[in-house]
Amino acid sequence: MTGSGYVWLVGEREMNGKALSEAPDGLLGLQLINGKNESAHITDAVAVVAQSLQELFEKENITEPPRGCVGNTNIWRTGPLFKRVLMSSKYPDGLTGRIEFNDDGDRRFATYSILNYQQKPGRLVQVGVFNGTQVVMNPQRKIIWPGGETEKPVGYQMSTKLKIVTIHQEPFVYVKPTKSDGTCKEEYTVNGVLIKKVICTGPNGTIPGQPIVPQCCYGFCIDLLIKLAMSMNFTYEVHLVADGKFGTQERVNNSNKKEWNGMMGELLGGLADMIVAPLTINNERAQYIEFSKPFKYQGLTILVKKEIPRSTLDSFMQPFQSTLWLLVGLSVHVVAVMLYLLDRFSPFGRFKVNSEEEEEDALTLSSAMWFSWGVLLNSGIGEGAPRSFSARILGMVWAGFAMIIVASYTANLAAFLVLDRPEERITGINDPRLRNPSDKFIYATVKQSSVDIYFRRQVELSTMYRHMEKHNYESAAEAIQAVRDNKLHAFIWDSAVLEFEASQKCDLVTTGELFFRSGFGIGMRKDSPWKQNVSLAILSSHENGFMEDLDKTWVRYQECDSRSNAPATLTFENMAGVFMLVAGGIVAGIFLIFIEIAYKRHKDARRKQMQLAFAAVNVWRKNLQPYPTDITGQLNLSDPSVSTVV
Repeated sequence: MTGSGYVWLVGEREMNGKALSEAPDGLLGLQLINGKNESAHITDAVAVVAQSLQELFEKENITEPPRGCVGNTNIWRTGPLFKRVLMSSKYPDGLTGRIEFNDDGDRRFATYSILNYQQKPGRLVQVGVFNGTQVVMNPQRKIIWPGGETEKPVGYQMSTKLKIVTIHQEPFVYVKPTKSDGTCKEEYTVNGVLIKKVICTGPNGTIPGQPIVPQCCYGFCIDLLIKLAMSMNFTYEVHLVADGKFGTQERVNNSNKKEWNGMMGELLGGLADMIVAPLTINNERAQYIEFSKPFKYQGLTILVKKEIPRSTLDSFMQPFQSTLWLLVGLSVHVVAVMLYLLDRFSPFGRFKVNSEEEEEDALTLSSAMWFSWGVLLNSGIGEGAPRSFSARILGMVWAGFAMIIVASYTANLAAFLVLDRPEERITGINDPRLRNPSDKFIYATVKQSSVDIYFRRQVELSTMYRHMEKHNYESAAEAIQAVRDNKLHAFIWDSAVLEFEASQKCDLVTTGELFFRSGFGIGMRKDSPWKQNVSLAILSSHENGFMEDLDKTWVRYQECDSRSNAPATLTFENMAGVFMLVAGGIVAGIFLIFIEIAYKRHKDARRKQMQLAFAAVNVWRKNLQPYPTDITGQLNLSDPSVSTVV
């Protein structure tokens, strides 16, 4: 690299000392004129300071500076003003030349000698002068270029306007229609960050053959492109890939010849100078193009639809099986009947409050039923409790049984309604449902993508590839929508994209560990002069935190709440059955009250009929025998000792 055709430019430090003795022939560098004349620089510095102080004395009142620096936190109030006066001062007649300063405090109008190292004289030769604005070359002293050449190397012209190809892949590249005026206005759309949009031409939609129209592109890769353009000083034109593919090799007209399609084909065919997209770095592509250092590290993962548990009206009955519920209901009524019988036949089932009052009846069947349900439901029993010792023994046993049943029900209710049940998701690439494919479980990836190439190249995954080949989709967006529509059970794709989709669409979730770890890189042709600078710019962006900021803005942006650490809560769907039970109780109560009212009216009517009948009988009896009999043997009906049967 020190021979003909190269140019070496070095700084002032490399033009001195031992480094110069080993320098190649034709070295070029700059050296400040009077740079080693310390006395001249000191004289000029004192003159500039004196001039600034004089100007300061004339315009401002100078305060006394603080004495000492150690342990003194006070500042000189006139110091900032003195600095501004010093930086704005001009001294045209300095020993080292004209003295002025820029906004950063650096000296302007500094004059440099252009030096050329020539091995034949073995020294540095001044071949020109640079005064900060123009270069003046010495025509009598020609430059000796590397390799001893006297003619300037031809070199080549590097275009600074690059054709960039990309692809619609959220969150790395979003594509939206332009405004009515054909522009892309910047708006606050993500995390309150000003989103920068660029014009990109491409097909209007994902279907091939659509017209090419201007559109707005923005996202992770667009922000990265803008950053690279600013740091590397180039301009760009962005267009979307025509066929909507990342790039893979395919046979031409069923021949043995293979050509690249997608973004790879456009780059190799000269339609693009650079690929700025989530393009996976792999060996197949690296044989044909040059990749930059990865701007995003990732792997492959699996996207499935989240199984959201559906609550039914009988959710509150899930803790117990139907058989157990039947036995509990049967036990309530059996215990009620036994309490009634024990209390009825026990000689101690009745008692008198005192000797003057009548004896109270024993426990009725309805009271026994109320007691049995009250103990089970812990509703509190104010009256109607069994009185005999035998019935109370059964009541205590029943209370213990009820306590165990209620405690078990409460514990299981929390497990069924509050805690999430473990879902049978895909465990990873080695899951039996993937390794042993069937038509009952369909999984796929994107056609002619790096994932498709990966499965095609791996011998141990050949069975999976044959299954996937029949179901692969044209784009990741179509496959993701198919998962949401239950047309596809699992989608295998880049983890960065799928994790973002799962964070935005709450009915999706990624599952399993990452595999086939790789990275996204910027693609360039092998002879591209930008490849080294692009890699250095990406490494610098990693170091200064720019890539981390892009991750936070685009990839880690969460729309769905993360519920992994949040406590689970009951919803109306979980307890709807309980409310329906209460509603059923209200309806049953209203229905029974009408029955009770009708029964009461019927009973009152019967009672009135009986009263009327008794009254009629009494009247008839009085009218039948109004007088007593005589002594001849007729009955005297007025005699109370004589009874008459009617």
